[in-house]
Amino acid sequence: MKIICVGRNYEEHAKELNNEVPDAPMFFMKPDSAILRKNFPFVIPTFTKEVHFETELVIKIDRVGKMIQPQFADRYFSEIGLGIDFTARDVQQELKAKQFPWEIAKAFDGSAFVSDFFPKENFDLTNLNFSMTRNGDQVQTANTKDMIFDINTLIAECSKYFTLKKGDLIYTGTPAGVSKINSKDTLEGFINEEKVFEVKVL
Repeated sequence: MKIICVGRNYEEHAKELNNEVPDAPMFFMKPDSAILRKNFPFVIPTFTKEVHFETELVIKIDRVGKMIQPQFADRYFSEIGLGIDFTARDVQQELKAKQFPWEIAKAFDGSAFVSDFFPKENFDLTNLNFSMTRNGDQVQTANTKDMIFDINTLIAECSKYFTLKKGDLIYTGTPAGVSKINSKDTLEGFINEEKVFEVKVL
C-alpha cells in the first residue's frame, strides 16, 4: 500500500503559503508507516516546533490500474474517507529554502491520518462539503467543486507514473486554513454535516 498526496489542489491554500498555483497536479508520497492508527493520538515529533494540520478528502483505490483514462477513473475506487496530512512546516520551509527534498517534513511516522471509509455512492463527489474543527472552532471548510484538478483527473494523472494497486490511498489536497497544532488540541472532521473522525493531539 502506498499513500499518494496531492499538493496545492485548492487555489486559496496555494496562495496562503505564497506558492504558485500549479498547472498540473503536484504529487508527493508517504510510506505506509505514516498511517496514524485509529484511536491513537497524534504525538508532535521532537524534531519540529510547528506541525500544521491539512484536512483532505481521501480516495481508496480498489483495483489495479495503469495509464487510466479520466473518463474511466471512477471505476478504480468505491470508497472515500477524510484524512489529515500532518506537516512539519518549519522543517519543510528550511528544506525548501535549501532546495532539498522535503519528505521528512511530510512522510514521518504518524503523519497520515484517515477516517473510516464510506461508499462513494452516498455522495455527490462533484459537490461535496468537508470541514474540520479544532477545539470546537471551524478552521477549514471546502467543497470538491473548488478543486483545481478533480478526482478523476488526479487518478488518471497518478496512473501515468505509478501503477495503482488495491488499498492505495490518494490524499486529494487541502483547502485554505491550515495552521499550527498544539498539545491537547482536539481535531474533528466532517463530511457534509456528519462527524467522521476525532483526533487528540499530545
